[in-house]
Amino acid sequence: MRIRHHASLGLAATACLVLSGCTNAADWNANRSSQIHSFDTSSIQAQPDIIAKLPQGALEDGVLDVAASTDYAPAEFLDPSGTAVGYDVDLTNAIAAVLGVKGKVHTAEFDSIIASIGSKYDAGISSFTVTPERTAEVDMTAYINVGSRFNVQAGNPKGVETSDHLKLCGRTIGVQVGTAQETTMRDAADKCAQAGKPVLSVRSYSKQSEATTGLVGGTIDATYSDSTVAGYAVELTDGQIITLGEIEDAAPQGVVTAKADPQFTAAIQAAVQYLMDHGIWQKILDNWGVKDAALTTAELNPAVKE
Repeated sequence: MRIRHHASLGLAATACLVLSGCTNAADWNANRSSQIHSFDTSSIQAQPDIIAKLPQGALEDGVLDVAASTDYAPAEFLDPSGTAVGYDVDLTNAIAAVLGVKGKVHTAEFDSIIASIGSKYDAGISSFTVTPERTAEVDMTAYINVGSRFNVQAGNPKGVETSDHLKLCGRTIGVQVGTAQETTMRDAADKCAQAGKPVLSVRSYSKQSEATTGLVGGTIDATYSDSTVAGYAVELTDGQIITLGEIEDAAPQGVVTAKADPQFTAAIQAAVQYLMDHGIWQKILDNWGVKDAALTTAELNPAVKE
């Protein structure tokens, strides 16, 4: 889950994940570009009743400007040509279509996005996990439920057990800097120490792709990331890694809008609900191979555990 405080995060789809026959990012791009297919939002019709909810003057330039970190496949990342793709990008374009405008995704550092909503950007759609801390600052319209999951090498040759985090004592786990998963693993490491067990080594990477590379190469025993990211990594590595265990600590992610503009937020919320009600949001996720994650109610600032 993307509950970072001061760090950037991502699974850079254009990075080489030590795939068979892949020696650099260019090789990966050549091998994978044909497999990236964005959802076609051109048939989505503008909805006058939802457009009417927009405050006067909103989106008058005909563009919904949305910020995303574009480093977190399959939610938002750059394809080999440098174009933003992913299910969050498709959601952006679908919301824009409902509102009768074009969607434009701007690549931004994840930890800079929230502060820029309402001034530089109309919204942020970048796998933001809903937290009390965030909803105190901005409005968040829930659209997907994402948890955490482990990846290990195919066949689990090292015999990693994840049913109890104390069983990870003595292991080396790769995480991304500033994520909820990093926090969880560091807490687990403390518990290993308190229990007098072997050290749980937490290796933090600036990008999730680097952690995946370490896993494929055997320098770490497992990775721990968002469940959607973990599942997509299996595909990216041609099955050189697998997911292990159940999805843990699932929580909603939300579209971020300015708390100072509730009328605009209401329009965004209505647009997301429209996409849910008409099955479009589920089709977008299906297109990216994401299962059992779509929410059916675009709840504003849903209550979540601290």
